[in-house]
Amino acid sequence: MSSRSGHCAMLGSCGPSAIKDLPCPYDGPAVEPEDAEARALLVDVCGPEYAQGPVCCTSDQVEALRENFEPVEALLSSCPACRNNFRSFFCTFTCSPDQATFLNVTRTQTTQTGETAVKSLDFHVGQPFAEGFFDSCKNVQFDSANSYAMEFIGGGAKNYSAFLKYMGDEKPLLGSPFQMDFPSQTPPELSALNPPPRNCYDNDLASRCTCIDCPSICPTWPDVPAPGSEPTCHVGAVSCLSFILILAYSLAVFGFFLGYVVQNTLRRRREQTYERVALSHETNSISSPRSQSRALVGAASLAQYLDDESSGTQFESRHLGRGASLVDPIETAQPRQYPLNNLLRRAFYRLGLATASAPWLTFSVVFLFMGLLNVGWKYFAIETEPVRLWVSPTSESRIQKDYFDQNFGPFYRTEQIFVTSESGPVLSWDHLQYWFNVEAEIRDLESPNGYTLDDVCFKPAGPRGACVVQSVGGWFDNDLEPYNETSWRSHLELCAQQPVECRPDYEQPLAPQYVLGGVPEKDGSKEFSAAEAMVITYVVDDSLDPVLQAKAMEWEEVVRAYLVDLSARSVSEAGLRIAFSTGVSLEEEINKSANMDVRIVVLSYLAMFFYVSLTLGSGSSREDQGLGSSLVQWARNFPLLFKRGEHSSAVSIDSSTAPRFFPRIPRTLFIESKFVLGLFGILLVILSVSSSVGFFSFIGVKVTLIIAEVIPFLVLAVGVDNVFILVHELDRQNLLHGPNAAATTDGPGFATPISPTSHRSPFDSTQDDADVDTASVPLYLAAEERIARTVAKMGPSILLSTITETVAFALGALVPMPAVRNFALYAAGSVLLNAILQVTVFISALSLDLKRVEASRVDCFPCIRLPPRIALLEAPAYGSGLGRIARFIRRHYAPFLLKPVVKGVVFVIFGGVFVASVISIQHIELGLDQRLALPSESYLVAYFDNLDKYLDVGPPVYFVARDADMTQRQWQQALCGRFTSCEDFSVANRLEAERKRPESSFISEPTASWIDNFFAWLNPTEESCCRVRKADPSVFCSERESSRMCQPCYLDKEPAWNITMAGLPEGEEFMWYLKQWLISPTTEDCPVGGRASFGNAISISEDGRGVTASHFRTFHSPLKTQADMINAFAAAHRVADDISRETGVQVFPYSLPYVFFDQYAHIVGITQEVLGLGLGAVLIVTALMLGSWRTGTIVTAVVALTVVTVMGVMSVWGISLNAISLVNLVISLGIAVEFCAHIARAFMSAGSGLPMDHPAGQKERDERMWTALVDVGPSVLSGITFTKLIGMSVLALTRSRLLEIYYFRMWLTLIISGALHGLVLLPVILSVAGGPGFPQQEADEEWMSTAIRNDYEYAPFLADDDDSIASD
Repeated sequence: MSSRSGHCAMLGSCGPSAIKDLPCPYDGPAVEPEDAEARALLVDVCGPEYAQGPVCCTSDQVEALRENFEPVEALLSSCPACRNNFRSFFCTFTCSPDQATFLNVTRTQTTQTGETAVKSLDFHVGQPFAEGFFDSCKNVQFDSANSYAMEFIGGGAKNYSAFLKYMGDEKPLLGSPFQMDFPSQTPPELSALNPPPRNCYDNDLASRCTCIDCPSICPTWPDVPAPGSEPTCHVGAVSCLSFILILAYSLAVFGFFLGYVVQNTLRRRREQTYERVALSHETNSISSPRSQSRALVGAASLAQYLDDESSGTQFESRHLGRGASLVDPIETAQPRQYPLNNLLRRAFYRLGLATASAPWLTFSVVFLFMGLLNVGWKYFAIETEPVRLWVSPTSESRIQKDYFDQNFGPFYRTEQIFVTSESGPVLSWDHLQYWFNVEAEIRDLESPNGYTLDDVCFKPAGPRGACVVQSVGGWFDNDLEPYNETSWRSHLELCAQQPVECRPDYEQPLAPQYVLGGVPEKDGSKEFSAAEAMVITYVVDDSLDPVLQAKAMEWEEVVRAYLVDLSARSVSEAGLRIAFSTGVSLEEEINKSANMDVRIVVLSYLAMFFYVSLTLGSGSSREDQGLGSSLVQWARNFPLLFKRGEHSSAVSIDSSTAPRFFPRIPRTLFIESKFVLGLFGILLVILSVSSSVGFFSFIGVKVTLIIAEVIPFLVLAVGVDNVFILVHELDRQNLLHGPNAAATTDGPGFATPISPTSHRSPFDSTQDDADVDTASVPLYLAAEERIARTVAKMGPSILLSTITETVAFALGALVPMPAVRNFALYAAGSVLLNAILQVTVFISALSLDLKRVEASRVDCFPCIRLPPRIALLEAPAYGSGLGRIARFIRRHYAPFLLKPVVKGVVFVIFGGVFVASVISIQHIELGLDQRLALPSESYLVAYFDNLDKYLDVGPPVYFVARDADMTQRQWQQALCGRFTSCEDFSVANRLEAERKRPESSFISEPTASWIDNFFAWLNPTEESCCRVRKADPSVFCSERESSRMCQPCYLDKEPAWNITMAGLPEGEEFMWYLKQWLISPTTEDCPVGGRASFGNAISISEDGRGVTASHFRTFHSPLKTQADMINAFAAAHRVADDISRETGVQVFPYSLPYVFFDQYAHIVGITQEVLGLGLGAVLIVTALMLGSWRTGTIVTAVVALTVVTVMGVMSVWGISLNAISLVNLVISLGIAVEFCAHIARAFMSAGSGLPMDHPAGQKERDERMWTALVDVGPSVLSGITFTKLIGMSVLALTRSRLLEIYYFRMWLTLIISGALHGLVLLPVILSVAGGPGFPQQEADEEWMSTAIRNDYEYAPFLADDDDSIASD
């Protein structure tokens, strides 16, 4: 080896082979440089170690070396260790006097000049030096491209051997002009080059790098849990809250059953003791409490009360009649009154009387008012722009987006295409040829005004630069001519592995993850040529200028139409499937989805309309059978026509039972039908919605698609319920006071609401004839009076539900999200206007319809009058007047529900539902998959599927720094990261630290730091970057000016440019250089030029004396789900907040999707706020209107439980929490009020005023609850439950996933939950703990006269509606 020392293996240049000169093989001693100038050049390029002694290179080689170092210098200058190792490596290779000890020329070639030159050689490098060299460079970032320098100097090598191989491979254009091999074994006659490498963590300035390029010197950052993975309290597999709820519920259920067993045991013992005492005193006339109670609800408590009474009291009760000891008439002879209740009843009585007496005047006045409201339709506008629809103008993300757009311009518009094959890999020679032709056609597409891709695309190098098109075609320069059926594959693999070698025309390396998807792996390496998909992205400029934006959208329309046509024929033409999206696609397809949904929604409405019109008032007639019953009777009697004599009789029989050839059509089908009235009520719903739209359009509140689809559903649910209640109450008034009223004002079908009990019928066989007095005579009232009484009774109930719902919805307007706020306003207005219409014009219509019925005029054709049917009855007409639903509730449902055991079971079941719901609520996910908003056949569905499957790149994210004077050193140090004096927690350093923990930051790429690149541009070693004229240093040189006339900007500066930032520009000088840097081209010779990479990254103040704002660009890791996006949004804001706190620079993150995901940062709080305020409004209004805080609290609690149950089902049924589901939760609250308010009002209006602790209080509450259920239960059940279930069943036919999940599923859950809570749980709670009631005032005197005179019976538990009560 010593004989090789001082010898060369090559020396000088022997001419070019193609482009670059090749060295000459030379086996001789090293030589001295030609002259002093050559020595100076050598020292300048390779360092002071070559200041003396012979070398193995000539000045031409050194000059070539210097030129090759220039483009690399900009990449490596930020890390002295890597830069100096790189220079040392190639300087030693080229000029070392001991070159022959580690180089061996293996092949030669003849150059164009006819000389012999090196073709290949072996370069023996020691492993320690090779590893140290690689390690010093592997983390150096080239942040202007959000990548690493290793991708440029080493082809993205992952180890030192791949690094050396890349540098040694023959690449005539961009690399070595000859082949350099790096054998792993060194022959004995040679010695490997193995000097000590520089390490990036060394302390000397010639080696030490910054944290960004050298992780070894970075401070240790504390672990930060990923968003959504913060530690929470758990007991085993369940959360602490779930554990506590399960434990508490289990204990409560155990305690309930234990108490029930103990209570029953004690009661049986008391009864046995009482019976023995009674028998011993021969008091057989007094029954035991068990028989006395007749299985009444609350019997156990009443038994105790009776046990405590003296024998004298029991004796007296015997003479007063049964039940007198339970509710003493004298004690309740003066029921307490609620002034507000009386005031409302009087007011609604007058209103009902006025509207019924003057229907046409009412129509004129009210419709005139509604017509004025509808004038606002001329200002009608629909909001479809997603940002303005879902994001509040005052939200943080919206403000930040507007700030970003104003300072840096709006984010680019993208046209993205996924190409997959029908079978096998997408990449083949035929497929590439086909697709390259497609791309050529897209480039040539012209819009109607002649715009092409070149007119609208984003050009980072300026107007004359190339368009950014990310496609496999960029690796081939969009031309397959130089390739054939076999060579294309090796070229594609090379480009995928070393993107820097195949840069497209816009000169940025194109990594494979941007253009290929579904790349398989084999033996740990990726087979790019077997990729499943090609990804093509056209980047189009966006602008705040409407003219420029319209130009881009016009071209996008043409591209969309072309791609739609291409996707229809590409399978047959080339076996390729196309999935795509353009800048105009999403909004167009969402609007198309809304138009398609209209048919299903309208069909759903029609189903509800017909149900309401056909069933309204059904079962109210006592005169006729229904159509079904008539057909059954006809079928039963028809055979009697053929049996002689059996149906003839001298005795008069009811003609309805006589056999006949044709069925007897009931009169109800013609006269007592209320089809027109029901249709009129529905038209009022439409009018209220229309008037609300007109009013809010006039004041500038835009309509949204949610409003158009949901508000009619909501108002119909609320309005139809009120219609049923009014019609059913009028039926009762007609039965009591109409022309065919029964001969009593208190038949068995109508327990007097104000009394805790009901007297027996005067016509009962057990009633004495003396008891039939004037109080039993039917009282006929005029139609207007009956309607006025109807409104007086039901008006306050309608007012209660209307005020509660209107206030609850109006509170939703506090939500800043426009979609929710506008919905709340429209809902509140529609509900209020509908209620006004119902108590005015609908009452007038009710009056006209009542007069039509009593005049025997046909419904729908009132001009036709049928003659009245004569029926001779031997006894007074007597019937309950109850429909099927009411009879079922009276006979079966209410008695069963109010049994003590059933009450307990109800509490247990609903308690379990509540616990399960709260546990389930903890698993509700946030987000809204945008695919749900699209038609099922939309081409965007396939696009989003491909996006999730194939695209392995996250969206870019910008960290915007503002409110900092960048001309001052302290703020520069707060931002930079490539200099030793930069703050440890600077913006660049912090973002780099966050990149190293992507699981919590969701940041995956190096950050593009403009300030570090700007200062690197000033580095005088970058001779092609910042240049000024030698003759006038105040004038910058352009890129075309000769280097002889120019010099580096900082060539003679004192102090010289260095990594401590000492001497770098500040103040006005900073701005002078910065403005030039922003227009300096980004070229191969000067990759740190600012125009392409940072031209839009800095916003300069209007006076040009400072930087208003700047951004640092990086990329998120791939975000595949809604949860990923929400967590990335939260992580970015956490990072920005940390930077702001640590540096004092105001920093916020911005990414295009953020503005849509901002809602999820606040939606949980918004949901709590809206529902909390709504429940608060329900509590206050119900308590004041009902006159009982106790009852108001119960109603509010049941409403809350209804909403909690709906939320519990959400996670089970795959319904996420977002703006749409939040709207539905607000609706749930309103509908739950509708289920509860009427029943609670009826309960409070049926009371006698007994205090809670009265011994008979439980019995009284049970009867009041029974009365309330029979009174309004059928209306609530048929008015809301059945109506909405019919509508929901039609909605189940929709093909829209959005309608299915967020309307069908949620509304079905809401209706079922509301019905169960309102008709099961609420009656049970009120019967146990409801507040004392307030009887209706006008019936008080009548009740006083009958209460003492008649015997008492507990009507709710009669065995049959038509049977009298058997005496004891």
